[in-house]
Amino acid sequence: MSVDFFLINGGFIFQFPVNPEEVNISRQKGYETITMLTHGEFDFPQGEKVKEITFSSFFPKVYDASFCRYKNIPDPNEAMNMLNAMLKAEKPCQFIITNTLINVPVYIIAHNTTFRGGESGDIYFEITLRTWREPKIALRSGSSAQKVNASNLPRTNLKTKPKTYTVKAGDSLSKIAKLELGDSSKWKNIYQMNKKVIGNNPNLIKVGQKLVMP
Repeated sequence: MSVDFFLINGGFIFQFPVNPEEVNISRQKGYETITMLTHGEFDFPQGEKVKEITFSSFFPKVYDASFCRYKNIPDPNEAMNMLNAMLKAEKPCQFIITNTLINVPVYIIAHNTTFRGGESGDIYFEITLRTWREPKIALRSGSSAQKVNASNLPRTNLKTKPKTYTVKAGDSLSKIAKLELGDSSKWKNIYQMNKKVIGNNPNLIKVGQKLVMP
């Protein structure tokens, strides 16, 4: 069963070129400790804490079919800059591991890189993701408390209606990227989003195919 790792930030899709050997998911139970005079401390459960997901891998300089998930891998420095940009993003990204139950909104809270001698060009990294969830606010009036669901408040919109493009005669992915995105080099983003439609060869697009735009 094929498994791939993706981070989606708005219309931008980033696929990790090399799958990590393992993924660590930290789950903890939250507690609030209250100290009562003469009775000591008491722990009150507060529900599950936000999960942290950690894994490490590397960005190869040269494509190798034995471990790379796709051919048009990004330059290691470019890939590292992409992760740094998502680290600074104010809105959460969507983290997906295909063919698993992991499809959650996250923030990148740590991104560490390592350069190893003797492996020129490759960049190793470790990344920590923290799952995001709708906040709940307790409003107190006198002695009563009322929980307000964040759905009644302004919220981050993670769902956007995808824009599509219908392939015409003479089109190529770079031409479509130039026309729709203003940058022909973004054809890779279009290809990654539509790989199942296009197939293994990004140069063989067919008239009438509907492609989802980043």
